[in-house]
Amino acid sequence: MGVFYEYYRAADRAAATVRPEHSRESADASRGVPEFDVVVTKGIDSEVVLGQLIAFAGHVDYRLGLAETVVLYPPPEGAPRSDEEWDALPEGSPYLEGPGIMELSAKARDMLADVDDARLPTLAEQWAAIEEFSHFTDDDDGYMLSLTRDLVGLARRARENDQLLYCWFCL
Repeated sequence: MGVFYEYYRAADRAAATVRPEHSRESADASRGVPEFDVVVTKGIDSEVVLGQLIAFAGHVDYRLGLAETVVLYPPPEGAPRSDEEWDALPEGSPYLEGPGIMELSAKARDMLADVDDARLPTLAEQWAAIEEFSHFTDDDDGYMLSLTRDLVGLARRARENDQLLYCWFCL
């Protein structure tokens, strides 16, 4: 099945975490779910897979923590602290199954936003060659370039509007 990740921009943490149980892709004013500028992905986690794109974009060595994420939901202050507390969580708890929301740093946003358009094809090729994508067949349909372009564009729009990038994910 896989994990779905939705990258989006928001004015602040409060706006980013409105109705956290709902996909960022599906706006529904009647349920209080605002409309977001979002890029929907599958299997592109912020720490490893997106982190490598950020490293390539910024011409830096990849390392865990490069995106400098902060967990916003479920609230870290309510997270279980012991094995017993984890075992006592009810079925369906967001701590076990998600959804979750993370904030990416301004530095990560800016590394993506600073990519020159002429570099996008090369960047997409570099990213497509990472180990995490090794199970994919050739990218004849241009998906990686399109996804790279979408993520860079989202980062640019976030910076232009003095916003940060957020990641909503669900199992």
